[in-house]
Amino acid sequence: MRHSGESLQSRSPKIAGNSYYLVVVRREYNGRMETSLESVAKEFVKAINRQDLETLATLMPEEHRFIDSLGRVMVGRENVRAGWVEYFRMVADYSIELQETFIHGPVVVMLGLAQGSYTVDGQLTELERWSSPAVFRAFIDDDKVKEWRVYADNEPVRKRIRKSK
Repeated sequence: MRHSGESLQSRSPKIAGNSYYLVVVRREYNGRMETSLESVAKEFVKAINRQDLETLATLMPEEHRFIDSLGRVMVGRENVRAGWVEYFRMVADYSIELQETFIHGPVVVMLGLAQGSYTVDGQLTELERWSSPAVFRAFIDDDKVKEWRVYADNEPVRKRIRKSK
């Protein structure tokens, strides 16, 4: 697995007298494929943070899959888009704050925070604000987010939902 922006390159063993040594060089990686995968995943996050449903839909293929932190699966661009509409109603200031990004093959894994305020009536209050560590996994195919999976502790949100009933 490669951390965003880096690669390791090893060179053949060198001979020094009767001894061998291996030279490992760390250099910046500027491969198009890695950058493209990461940029698609991060554009998806930016669209979520702006609640930009049009861009989200553009970045999802028709067969897009969304898997929430409880393992529930939603399939299809329009179904997932409708799900985002409902979620943004419930958490009107939802946002993702990214801290680290890792790329492995077609998968981009992003570590950070999910945060927002739960609201029933559309009125945001600081009392209903929550923040939780989260991991976001994007499977990128043909410059689209084919699968978006969230790993997060949503108990802070569930607690607020229970309290409001």
